[in-house]
Amino acid sequence: MEYVEPVVGIANCLGTPLCKYLQYHRKLNDYVRNFKRIRDELNCKMEDIELQLKAELLRPLGKIPKKGVENWLKYVKEMIREAQVVENKISNGRYLCRACNGKLVDEKTREMKEFLEKAPNASEGLAMDGPSAGLPLPTSELVGEEAVRNEIWACLMQEEVSKIGVWGMGGVGKTTIMKHIHNDLLKQQRFKRVIWVTISKEFNVMKVQDDIAGALKLREDLAIEGDKLRRAAILSEMLKKVGKHVLILDDVWDKVSLEEVGIPEPSGGDGCKLVLTTRSEPVCKYMGCKVIKVEPLSEEKALILFLNKVGPNIVQSPTIMPTLKLVVKECAGLPLTIVVVAGTMKGEDNPRIWENSLKDLKDRIGKVEGVEAEVIERLKFSFDHLKDMQVKHCFLYCTVYPEDFEIEIDDLIECWIEEGFIDDMGTRQEMTDNGLVILKKLGDNCLLEIITDEYNRPSVKMHDAVRDMALLITSMNPRYMVQAGLQLKELPKREQWSPDIEKVSLMRNSISEIIIDVLPTKCELLTTMLLQENPIKKIPISFFTNMPCLSVLNLSFTEIESLPNSISELKNLTTLLLCGCEELRDLPCLSMLQELKKLDLSGTKIEEVPEGMDMLIKLRYLDLDVSTLKEIPAGLLPKLVHLQHLSFDVENTKICLKVEEMEPLKKLECFTGRFEDINEFNKFISSMQQNKKNLIGYNLQVGSSYMQLREKKRLTIRKVHDWEGELIMHPIEIQELNIIKCDYLRSLVDDNSSFKNVIDLRVCGIWRCEGIECVVSLSSFASSSAHPFQSLEVLDLQNLPKLSALIMKDAEIGSATTSPLAPSATFSHLKQIDVVNCSRMKTLLPHWLLPNLQNLEKILVLECDELVEILGAPTSEVEEKGSDALIKFYLPKLRELRLWELPNLKSICSKSGVMVCDSLQLIQVGYGCNKLKRIPPFVPLVGNGQPFAYAPPSLTIKSKTEWWESLEWDDHPNFKNVLQPLWKLLRYEPFIV
Repeated sequence: MEYVEPVVGIANCLGTPLCKYLQYHRKLNDYVRNFKRIRDELNCKMEDIELQLKAELLRPLGKIPKKGVENWLKYVKEMIREAQVVENKISNGRYLCRACNGKLVDEKTREMKEFLEKAPNASEGLAMDGPSAGLPLPTSELVGEEAVRNEIWACLMQEEVSKIGVWGMGGVGKTTIMKHIHNDLLKQQRFKRVIWVTISKEFNVMKVQDDIAGALKLREDLAIEGDKLRRAAILSEMLKKVGKHVLILDDVWDKVSLEEVGIPEPSGGDGCKLVLTTRSEPVCKYMGCKVIKVEPLSEEKALILFLNKVGPNIVQSPTIMPTLKLVVKECAGLPLTIVVVAGTMKGEDNPRIWENSLKDLKDRIGKVEGVEAEVIERLKFSFDHLKDMQVKHCFLYCTVYPEDFEIEIDDLIECWIEEGFIDDMGTRQEMTDNGLVILKKLGDNCLLEIITDEYNRPSVKMHDAVRDMALLITSMNPRYMVQAGLQLKELPKREQWSPDIEKVSLMRNSISEIIIDVLPTKCELLTTMLLQENPIKKIPISFFTNMPCLSVLNLSFTEIESLPNSISELKNLTTLLLCGCEELRDLPCLSMLQELKKLDLSGTKIEEVPEGMDMLIKLRYLDLDVSTLKEIPAGLLPKLVHLQHLSFDVENTKICLKVEEMEPLKKLECFTGRFEDINEFNKFISSMQQNKKNLIGYNLQVGSSYMQLREKKRLTIRKVHDWEGELIMHPIEIQELNIIKCDYLRSLVDDNSSFKNVIDLRVCGIWRCEGIECVVSLSSFASSSAHPFQSLEVLDLQNLPKLSALIMKDAEIGSATTSPLAPSATFSHLKQIDVVNCSRMKTLLPHWLLPNLQNLEKILVLECDELVEILGAPTSEVEEKGSDALIKFYLPKLRELRLWELPNLKSICSKSGVMVCDSLQLIQVGYGCNKLKRIPPFVPLVGNGQPFAYAPPSLTIKSKTEWWESLEWDDHPNFKNVLQPLWKLLRYEPFIV
């Protein structure tokens, strides 16, 4: 066996010219020295750029790194990691494969040199302006609060008012009003920044400092300082550099020392404003604010809001309406309670139930004293009317997260599954669907607010008053102890750990050490311990001995280096989460954890699979996305027959999966892993199809590793050198496809291609494939029933030296002729196309293809040396009507056109052409487009208009001054007058890998 690897290495060198082979053999040491020199230069360049970027971000606030700079840093870090792998191989190399080592080092040196040459230019700037004032916040509708909103707005516009205190009882709508004002301020752009920070009931100076710095995108610069006083000084300087700004402190419970936090005292002279919302009028007065009270809604406005939420069939019922009005009156004009109670009664058309609900509300309110207690009881009315205990448990669990925390829906449902709130229904998909049903019930009852973040990811959030109600319930039965996100330095004191406690949440704190003196007394009912995102380094041996019923243990993103052996005694443990524990290198034997269903070791530094894992036959979920893992022991996976979710690090070249190991996993639904070749991959897909199983989520890699994460169902084929595009089996519902360095491939889709009928593909990337001549090649488009890429949204083509067209007839491959027809649905959903370094292409989008591209939004073209035109003219039409015939190029949804380093580009469209694209927002022309002398005229989408004196309403043109001044306007001189106000100086260039 010791000679196998060298022999394979020599085989890989076959085809290398003899003289070059001998050179690699004789001068290996020279190649290695050059390799190390370039690697060190690249590393130094990376560190320099990181330092320069940090300095640039510190100067003008509100700046963000340029995307090209971020990409370059990301890929260079990956390149340096790969270089380390190469160096390790060389250091372990044998004399027999000396020449192959030389070739490997030479190839990697060339790659690194290429990256070094493309390093971002610091003189052009590494950062750009971010969102001018901030990001808009998700809001709910306002009803009947215009007067107080206008009053707050008027104060913000007055120079003499610098501090505003908005107060009112919980649930009256203070936060909602201020969110609307926050968003209106962003639109108005009167202030340079609008900063929103939520202050929790458990006020913590350092947390507030972190949140303000985070809103300024400077959290890391504050995090390096531990002293509160120095942090306050740094934060004060940050805020002064912002200039004219509004700082909104939401949900202030007690007076705040601005000096202690580091908030400069605002004054009329500097134009800065401080706004706080609070339930306490004395807090407003103490802090010297202009006091504005938010009153409950009038009966009329309260009724309108209730009727909007309760549903049209109830509104139309005369028998219910009298009782409904009395229910609304019991809500006391508070928008929160109105919405929650209306959600509870939505769709209920039985008058008796309305009468009982009215009596229930009155009884509850009559039993308590105080405004806040009445609010809690009104909200508890909605909770108690949830008929399903499963739904109630799921709702109460949301209290384990910090106040005002946005909980990602996928994560929340996973937690419900871990806790056993969702029954083990057989498949993970069914459990997830059940979780979504529960979320809908809670959303319909307005107990959870369903929102989306800036990346369009769905999340849920609890209103602070709703959370107060839920915490009150969990303080009694079931018993929760929740102290999450409070910057705690140590565990709660021993006396706080009551014997009947069931769930403990200490997540997102600053606990670095677990001291034996504060260890809990016996907690025989404790089932859940959440310690994630704490800098815990070590856990005492005796910590788990008093928790015999512990079922869920989350230590993710802590700094632990090892787990105590006592964890092996947790015989009821079903979930062990160690994700992101980067210091963790080994685990004790797990064989005693017979009930374990979920084990997440992703992001740890373990090198071997934990001892005893083969005994964990109940495992449903196993995540071994670990770059340091050396192997998967043969025979392990076939024993874990109940696995539904299985993940490995696809960049770890040591972990290549064999079908015989995977075949027994007949319940698998989610899978991330790598296969060595097409044959092994085909066998895996075949076995899945024979078992009539479809993966609901996957990231499958074939060949050498490459990570590209966009869609939920993806396939990557990289460096499969002998693959010429022959039939490959794959899941029909694939959403992302990446083809990298497969040099024998001539087209991705042809008449015999297995990708021809992939109907769900959304993202396709083809990179560094030497032989690709076109993307789609079919013998006869007109007669073909296939419509390849009919759902494709993003097409990314990079470094394809032979690519000459997107679509060709099969017979035309090898020539520059393209087909006059295309399958009608092909590219019909395409939104973005990126073409980079495709040197043979002359026309990007031929005219006959444009009818298929009516959804195209973005075009990026970079470093295509032979490209002459972006939009090709219809040759037959020009010949029939003459060269002066007006040709319209319809791209109604096009928003961005970016062009860089195109030395032979002469036109965006033909000289006699006009563009019909009212949505166009940006034309960007960078360096190296010197032959492009003309911007095509536009005509409106509706009507002909004046074709040479019109521009899309939102258009901006960015370029260097030299290019703009070189443009020719002889044919239509008035067009320059239209475009001149739309031109802006381009200050930076992109970097595309």
